[in-house]
Amino acid sequence: MKNTILLIFLLIFISCSSVKVYSDYDQSVDFSKYKTFAYFKPEIDKVDISDLDKRRILKALDNEMNIKGLTKSETPDLLIGFTTKAKEQIYVNSGNNLGWGWGWGWNPWFWGGGGYNSVSTRTEGTLYINIIDALTKQLVWQGKGKGGISEFMKNRDERIALFVEEIVQNYPPEID
Repeated sequence: MKNTILLIFLLIFISCSSVKVYSDYDQSVDFSKYKTFAYFKPEIDKVDISDLDKRRILKALDNEMNIKGLTKSETPDLLIGFTTKAKEQIYVNSGNNLGWGWGWGWNPWFWGGGGYNSVSTRTEGTLYINIIDALTKQLVWQGKGKGGISEFMKNRDERIALFVEEIVQNYPPEID
């Protein structure tokens, strides 16, 4: 029973865990000059995810760019694209031979015992957000976020919005 509660807590914690983010940028660029953006359609069209998830990402990017003071334009300063990658993670949980457990035991209450093994899988998604100078066509900033996401999640809009928010939190970079 104790192990079942622990497993349920762990699954809830993993599904709600935050996104691990990393960003990199061209240090020679003056980011204060950028005021407008548009999406880099050729890159986005290549992304192998559902159109629904693409729209979720674009909606979240619209929101975050507006918060940062950038507006969408037909003649943008920046082009924004994104790519994704998914990796199936396999977890093997081995129960120990201490305490209560399933399996054989040396007394009527199964103290000791053979333990148990459980296998679970989780998809870890990576979202790359690429910000390109529209004039030079050079990548000037890239953010990457990794975290758990499932096609069966009921709150996909919120989870994808969290991914985007956490990634672009570091845009524009603070230059010392």
